[in-house]
Amino acid sequence: MARYRGPVEKLERRFGVSLALKGERRLAGKSALDKRPYAPGQHGARKGKISEYGLQLREKQKAKFMYGVSEKQFRRLFAEAARKDGNTGVLLIQLLEQRLDNVVYRMGFATTRRFARQLVTHGHILVNGRRVDIPSFRVEAGAKIEIIEKSKNNPQITRAIDLTAQTGIVAWVDVEKDKRFGIFTRKPEREEVVIPVEERFIVELYSK
Repeated sequence: MARYRGPVEKLERRFGVSLALKGERRLAGKSALDKRPYAPGQHGARKGKISEYGLQLREKQKAKFMYGVSEKQFRRLFAEAARKDGNTGVLLIQLLEQRLDNVVYRMGFATTRRFARQLVTHGHILVNGRRVDIPSFRVEAGAKIEIIEKSKNNPQITRAIDLTAQTGIVAWVDVEKDKRFGIFTRKPEREEVVIPVEERFIVELYSK
């Protein structure tokens, strides 16, 4: 299954939670979910009982759409997390958080992960002084993430940094906003990653 490229606000209405797929509209309280807090479609306002499998699938889909990864990428990340020692669900979230596009988003250089992915693929991002254009590139602790010189005054990046004052910066990155760079200091602890996903259901889904 390819990466989803359709209307993102329909996804948030379907799941009933914000997946941070819209930047300024979400912060301004103007997202479709705020205006119509029910699923899209003729019968969207109806609430049916969800099965155990449906619940597991729902959590996987939320994580997949939130981080903007394909089904193949998600399965590969889960398989890697399952091979490691420790809590598989927590390790999966940490691997997702280490993606370069997500780190760019977490540093406040983009209002959404989708825009962060665009910055990466268009060559606007340096990792330890080297240009990296692969959104799934894994950022290790201590890595320096920087906006290239000619893009440091990009109005969209500047706007994203300004909006960070409303949302704040996560604890596992250290950002120099004026100089347009940040350090990925460490992997986050699970309780620090505030996302509407219960990863235990994802583990149950793939463990069948």
